[in-house]
Amino acid sequence: MNRVGEVSVAERGEGAPEFGPAFREQLYDLLKWRRDVRRFKRAALPPGTIERLIGIACLSPSVGLSEPWRFVIVEDEGRRAAIRQCFEVCNKDALQMQTQDRAALYARLKLAGLDDAPCQITVFADRATAQGAGLGRLTMPEALDYSVAIAVHTLWLAARAEGIGVGWVSILDPRRIAAILDVPQHWIFIGHLCVGYPVTEDDRPALERAGWEHRHPPAAAVLYR
Repeated sequence: MNRVGEVSVAERGEGAPEFGPAFREQLYDLLKWRRDVRRFKRAALPPGTIERLIGIACLSPSVGLSEPWRFVIVEDEGRRAAIRQCFEVCNKDALQMQTQDRAALYARLKLAGLDDAPCQITVFADRATAQGAGLGRLTMPEALDYSVAIAVHTLWLAARAEGIGVGWVSILDPRRIAAILDVPQHWIFIGHLCVGYPVTEDDRPALERAGWEHRHPPAAAVLYR
């Protein structure tokens, strides 16, 4: 190791690419500017964009090289409307669960981009996949779900690098979503993604700007044993 963050050729390994300080700084900016977008422009994405981003997502690591991610590109207007209705029902229930001091703020939050986002992708984990021969998931079968979550984040970063926003809608009934999209029963719902060009850009989370929550220092999440 040379200066902080720099690795020598010997330490890096023969044939490994070198990611210099400028790249690392841009990567840090990418992570800061990866926001959970809720307001989208209705402009369509260029043809093939979603398929290409999914291809990048499939470069993600997965337990046992199982590649359990399953992406459903939702284009049918009837299915989209049904997903929107599912969100409304779940969101109403979520509002009723808020404390009195938070209910008013929650009601003002726009928690979905389902009306405007030009593209919607529902992501599942295939719990029955034979790929990977079960390696690494005997004691933790949920590692398949974690692998899919990593793929979602990879897609998210790739989209952000192209100026495309992603919003993860989680206020949905998993069983209802599976029924709407008519997917195999062993597919586990991970999340519904709205994808498109954001109306505004910001490097602070929307919930932080709205006063819902704030970031905590990394040290608050670390224990030493």
